[in-house]
Amino acid sequence: MRILHVIRSVNPKGGGPIEGVTQLNHYFEQHCECELDCHSEVLSLDSPDEDFVKSSSLKVHALGPSRLGGYGYSAKLKPWLLAHAHQYDAIIINGIWQYHSFGTWRALKQLGKAYYVFTHGMLDPWFKKAYPLKHLKKWLYWPWSEYRVLCDAKAVLFTCEDEKVLAAQSFWLYKSTNGVVVNYGTKQPPTDKVRFREIFFAKYPTLADKRIFLFLSRIHEKKGCDLLIEAFSRVCKQDPSLHLVMAGPGAEPLITRLKTLADQLGIAEKITWTGMVQGDDKWATYYASEVFVLPSHQENFGIVVAESLACGLPVLISNKVNIWREIEADRAGLVAEDTVEGAEQLMTNWLKLDAQSQKEMAQQAQVTYQQRFTIKAMAESIVAVINK
Repeated sequence: MRILHVIRSVNPKGGGPIEGVTQLNHYFEQHCECELDCHSEVLSLDSPDEDFVKSSSLKVHALGPSRLGGYGYSAKLKPWLLAHAHQYDAIIINGIWQYHSFGTWRALKQLGKAYYVFTHGMLDPWFKKAYPLKHLKKWLYWPWSEYRVLCDAKAVLFTCEDEKVLAAQSFWLYKSTNGVVVNYGTKQPPTDKVRFREIFFAKYPTLADKRIFLFLSRIHEKKGCDLLIEAFSRVCKQDPSLHLVMAGPGAEPLITRLKTLADQLGIAEKITWTGMVQGDDKWATYYASEVFVLPSHQENFGIVVAESLACGLPVLISNKVNIWREIEADRAGLVAEDTVEGAEQLMTNWLKLDAQSQKEMAQQAQVTYQQRFTIKAMAESIVAVINK
């Protein structure tokens, strides 16, 4: 089976969507001779000259946008699909609200070819509340663009039941009648914990005796970074060895504001900003940490949550991370509201647990990963939908 993923960009700074595509492709490559005889390629609107395109492990058809700007219009997209879509057994659109989704719909509608859509949380009503002017702008082209993209899809793929329910609350008309919940996950991390801890502490030797609370994700307003820093300023007084690591890429103006906030709260020296971490550095950051914290205002799944569980890190998350019910039911972490008080509660309750309870939660984290969030389960689930 040949699968084509259509996505706005393969830049790894884009977070979960491209990471999911990448991990799925790796799994298909490793199991190409078994029952999942699949091969996947990617069609993006990146410039083919971008370094992240050249270094990508994926087979990328980078068309380049015809016009600069966030929407990413490309006059090449529709003709390319008209010429090549017949070569693929399934086409999956990853993400909406940019030209790659609408342009793909235009081409495949003309061809009468079926396709699937991963919304990746982009229909969550949080965006309506957080960005009302952007929401109004989306309303202007919703009826004739993204609404048609979703309604004409063979299936709209959601990563959990919460995401599917929330998707029907943002825009009039769409009822998610063709919505299908599929498993989602990530690959098994390397298991040499000792070696990876050494890698991290060789780079950050002053943190060797610290109890590290880890935030690893895009530095973005929706992630609750500001409330995490304020809550940590309250909690860190309980133990002078507590330290917060903020790992991930983000816009410099926001990072500057967050660093200023930390300075005003008197905890600048208790926070380490690593920037984006990849490869061994990413796994080293996980394994050096005691617990993972993500007090996000909106998260349809959270690849980083699954990665944390796989590394045996209990997760302290808000109830706006859509897999919070599974985490809470399994006792693989703690859950609270996406507020300063909620984030403070998460960290305080973790510190109140005795050593044995913390160890048991860490062990359960890995069990939860194996039972719910492996890349194998994701691959089998998606292929099953396509075959059906």
